[in-house]
Amino acid sequence: MATLAAHAGRSIPHGEEDQHGLALTHHRLMLVLLLFAGVTALVVLRLIFLQAFTDRTGSAELGNPLIPPRADIVDRNGIPLARTIDAWSIGVHPRRVIGDRDELARRLHDLIPERSVAEYRRMLGAESNYLYLARRAVPELVAAVNALGEPAVVFNREPERLYPQAAMAGHVLGWTDFDGRGVAGMERVLEERLTDPGLRGSPVALAIDSRVQATMESELASAVAVQNAEGGTGIVLDVRTGEVIAMASAPTFDPNAAGRSDPSALYNRATMGVYELGSVFKPITVAAAMEAGVIDSMARKWDASAPLAIGRFRISDYRGQNRALTVPEILVHSSNIATARVADAMGPERMQAAFRALGFHEPAHIELHERGGTLWPRDWGRATVLTSGFGHGIAVTPLHLASAYAALVNGGVWRPATLMRIKPGQTPRGRRVFSEATSRRMRQLLRLVATHGSGRNANVPGFRVGGKTGTAEKVSSSGGYSRRVNVSTFAAAFPMDDPHYVVLVMMDAPKGTAQTHGFTTAGWTAAPVVGSVIARVGPLLGIIPDENRDVDNSELLPLLANAGR
Repeated sequence: MATLAAHAGRSIPHGEEDQHGLALTHHRLMLVLLLFAGVTALVVLRLIFLQAFTDRTGSAELGNPLIPPRADIVDRNGIPLARTIDAWSIGVHPRRVIGDRDELARRLHDLIPERSVAEYRRMLGAESNYLYLARRAVPELVAAVNALGEPAVVFNREPERLYPQAAMAGHVLGWTDFDGRGVAGMERVLEERLTDPGLRGSPVALAIDSRVQATMESELASAVAVQNAEGGTGIVLDVRTGEVIAMASAPTFDPNAAGRSDPSALYNRATMGVYELGSVFKPITVAAAMEAGVIDSMARKWDASAPLAIGRFRISDYRGQNRALTVPEILVHSSNIATARVADAMGPERMQAAFRALGFHEPAHIELHERGGTLWPRDWGRATVLTSGFGHGIAVTPLHLASAYAALVNGGVWRPATLMRIKPGQTPRGRRVFSEATSRRMRQLLRLVATHGSGRNANVPGFRVGGKTGTAEKVSSSGGYSRRVNVSTFAAAFPMDDPHYVVLVMMDAPKGTAQTHGFTTAGWTAAPVVGSVIARVGPLLGIIPDENRDVDNSELLPLLANAGR
């Protein structure tokens, strides 16, 4: 017992105590280091796993606030046409409202009058967790609603599709719904590309040139207003690539507020409107006849001395020459009778083949979903053949016609129209529909119409414009044709000695004015609009007016007699 007591009472020397403390500290440090090493190893292994087994591009962009949820759309020069920004939404949690619901409903109606007081009261009493009060709200409205002081009213940021050019190119761009999905126009066409996580950081370039688009819309809207027309459309098309440089339809709408627009304004006359376009078909008939060998000489004369009887109907000329006409005179004087005789000589098979080669039997070739089906005759009897030669009995869209005129003047190659910008070297091959020789001759003939015929009001000095007018009686809703209502079109190309662009304008049901001397024909209604557009956009497109250059028509001029309007 004494020994144990003595041992228990013995103190540990200072050296041994220090050594014991150092050992304990060492063990603790080792434990911390092992834990740190373990955590580090787990982090490294996780990073290796993510590097090896995940889509690095997609993962990075999904978490990158600088990458928009939907790619921008720009014009061919990089000008923004559609982009996504952060906007405010205002919502309410009906079950959490602590204030007077009747008073809150009244004050919400004062600030957001789109709904009645009763509607707001029903919303505030609903058995819902969350309801939208307003979306795409401006900051001023957010501040005013916030000042109401109701905790159940909440504010969130959400993506908003913005069209910075307002109404410009509305029919081309289309619009998105509240959930950000494209529902019309190129927004719908490009939905997959615009939302692709790996691509949406890069804008999509359209073929549209915003400068040319704005000019066409301005001139078209002015003409529609002055002529009190039902509407109109205008197209600028690159004849070498098929790119649509401008596409306008009037009336138009603002895609920022598409849901509040007049439904009639959403109608794209360029691709959805199907019309009998009249005499603008005559150059196509002449070119097809040249290809078929039916026209083998410009000097050959075609009888237009009297109306052409077919059944109980008679084909007559607007301003008849009452004589046989040479081929240049057929187009300069726009003879229905002579063109019908050319179509008669072609026959149904060759006329159908010519129109099919230009795609007139199917919807226009363009990316848009908003396209109208053509009215292709079921019966290609003699009456149909004769009238189709001068643009009656068959109905197509203005875009069909623009693409056909591009083939007439570009060397004879038809290409599908496109709203996407084409990179150098990627122009589609297209298909040959006319020989180069026929195309050269058509350039001469179309130039004659602008210098000596009904297209003189579009003959802008220095731009060597060529084209053809077409004035067709509009089909009435009750059936038959309305003799007092026209569809007036001028399809042109410039510069005709080296064509770069087709410019087409169609006026739907224009009314005569002092400027048109009371006429509603295309030479007075549509042709001046084309002339104004060419004068303004030519230099923007790199076409410098030069009055010392022109198409050589010296061999055709002697074949004209008394060329007039």
